[in-house]
Amino acid sequence: MALRSMPENSSDQDVKQLLSQAKRIAVVGLSDKTYRDSHRVAEYLQEQGYEIIPVNPGVAEVLGRKAYPDLASVPGPVDVVDVFRHSDAVPEIAQAAVKIKAKALWMQIGVQNQEAADLARNNGMLVVQNACIKVEHHRLMS
Repeated sequence: MALRSMPENSSDQDVKQLLSQAKRIAVVGLSDKTYRDSHRVAEYLQEQGYEIIPVNPGVAEVLGRKAYPDLASVPGPVDVVDVFRHSDAVPEIAQAAVKIKAKALWMQIGVQNQEAADLARNNGMLVVQNACIKVEHHRLMS
């Protein structure tokens, strides 16, 4: 699904600029199970040169990277918060993303929360809902 078909999402141009400038992507809900979408997407992003930061209190390490229990525990700046959690969990994640001054809140396919999107947008963040960052990266950056 192209981002342009979802008016509440940021424009293709803004997303392309974000993806070309971002360096660190915190993946909230990143699983250490290789068959999970979160793992495959994070692995792809890592292969594209992004620094992946696993955020999952249930694992110690994913893709050779130390995992953190929450966004507040992540050292240093985060460009994109990529969410692989249920939609009802996103407002709390958005609040944490605002506190760490992330540049974007990205909700994967099937994840949408208007309250979280509004909070992020009102705090100057780029917002994408119900879209796969891997698919959009491939579409916009290839």
